[in-house]
Amino acid sequence: MIILKNAVKPTIGFIGTGVMGKSMASNLLLAGYKVNIYTRTKSKANLLLEHGAVWKDSVADLTVGSDVIITIVGYPNDVEEVYLGDNGIIKNAKSGTIAIDMTTSSPKLAEKISRIAKEQNINTLDAPVSGGDIGAKNGKLAIMVGGNQKAFDVILPIFKVMGENIVLQGDAGAGQHTKMCNQITIASTMIGVCEAIMYAQKAGLNPERVLDTITTGAAGSWSLTNLAPRMISGDYDPGFYVKHFIKDMTIALDSAKEIGLSTPGLELSLSLYKQLAESGEEDSGTQALIKLFSN
Repeated sequence: MIILKNAVKPTIGFIGTGVMGKSMASNLLLAGYKVNIYTRTKSKANLLLEHGAVWKDSVADLTVGSDVIITIVGYPNDVEEVYLGDNGIIKNAKSGTIAIDMTTSSPKLAEKISRIAKEQNINTLDAPVSGGDIGAKNGKLAIMVGGNQKAFDVILPIFKVMGENIVLQGDAGAGQHTKMCNQITIASTMIGVCEAIMYAQKAGLNPERVLDTITTGAAGSWSLTNLAPRMISGDYDPGFYVKHFIKDMTIALDSAKEIGLSTPGLELSLSLYKQLAESGEEDSGTQALIKLFSN
């Protein structure tokens, strides 16, 4: 049974205030939700605390005082610790709590967490997002959801604060599988965007003018519209970290191998991004890939 302490405006516990998480939590505060915050580095939550979020000293403390819990952390091992650790969500949540992992993580881990959570009458959704820092700030993320239909229906008003393309893709793990499709698409697209910009420059064209044309045609994509201008201007600040994209592509490649799928485009992109990270760019935005093409 799905029971929320305050069905109209449940108290939300938010874990993870990185590049995207801080904007997602901010939008929830602006929408009138009470938001409890925990992150490993408290200073990253200072702005949210100034705007009314309530600090909790641990995952366990946050879990006990929240009706709905949202996590967006770094890596699958972080997700596993937050959910399945001794001081984690599953061992401390009230019966009927809904926990939503919005990290891009392993589909198998999402299935495992869901299975264990059900034994404690806790509902989980895996709901990774796409749209980067821009989508997070504007509340226009694409949200890919796996899990129970009833839990999804209860959480939909909260999702609508953070995103606008929100689809329940199937049972537990389906959200993560859908995000793998998303990342596989982006992986090859980013190579094409870099090659196109460098071609324009070497052909003596104005890259900005070229973008004005090709972003509206068949080549159009989110990456071309939003990241190509950053590449041209030399803006490599992270809307999405290189190191996290490598993590995502690694999960996607492993998942593809498990289902017997060959992904040569993904393999090439992963090798290029690993090369980029090894050159000292792991904390740059994914648009820094163009540095490999401009030498």
